[in-house]
Amino acid sequence: MNETSAPQPTRLIRTPWGDLAPRVDLFPLVYLLLLYGVVYFLPFGLFDLWRKGEDGLAEWLQFLAYFGAAICAASCFIRSLVKGVPKQWFWWLLMALFCFYVAGEEISWGERLTGLGSDYLRQINAQGESNFHNLEGVQNYLHVSFMAAGVFLGWLGWRFFPAIDAFPARRFSLYFLIVASFYFYWDVSWITHGDRIRNDQEAIELLMALGLWMHCFTSLRRPLGPRATSKA
Repeated sequence: MNETSAPQPTRLIRTPWGDLAPRVDLFPLVYLLLLYGVVYFLPFGLFDLWRKGEDGLAEWLQFLAYFGAAICAASCFIRSLVKGVPKQWFWWLLMALFCFYVAGEEISWGERLTGLGSDYLRQINAQGESNFHNLEGVQNYLHVSFMAAGVFLGWLGWRFFPAIDAFPARRFSLYFLIVASFYFYWDVSWITHGDRIRNDQEAIELLMALGLWMHCFTSLRRPLGPRATSKA
């Protein structure tokens, strides 16, 4: 069943200007409103504490979300494999590996906790860490990868491959499209003005991690088989 033709349940939001029935999760918009409308104005540097890059709260929440998504995706992989659901277990395996890899990269594969790492990677790493995404020559393509991943997970996946359960459903679109838009605007601001907008990367990237976790977690409760391909 294709999502574009299947009836979708809607959640009614009543406002003074009329009722809204969104087909996507609006939490990312609420998060941005709270981040820049409330947290931004709080004293004692609370906003900077939240958006801080290395070892900040947002970064550790990303690790937990990606790691949780990896566990849920691995569970979906095992369930699909055991029950013999065709063409699903392979994609869940890829999703589990992807989320586990990103989770490991977020904390430099435990280096920040144990102090153990690779001296070779540190020598060729732009930040002197034991990870791959900050390697010299790789770091320059991070923004492009976030834009590509955001567009694929937030639109192309559910739009053109609705039968693949491992790709996030339309309801989670904003978690990924906002991240893609941020990095697009980030690079355009540098190209046009010679300077980039404020560095809130970790605070914005958190949305992608939460989107993947919510997608993988809710997938555990969906039935296997053709009915699950509606991507509601």
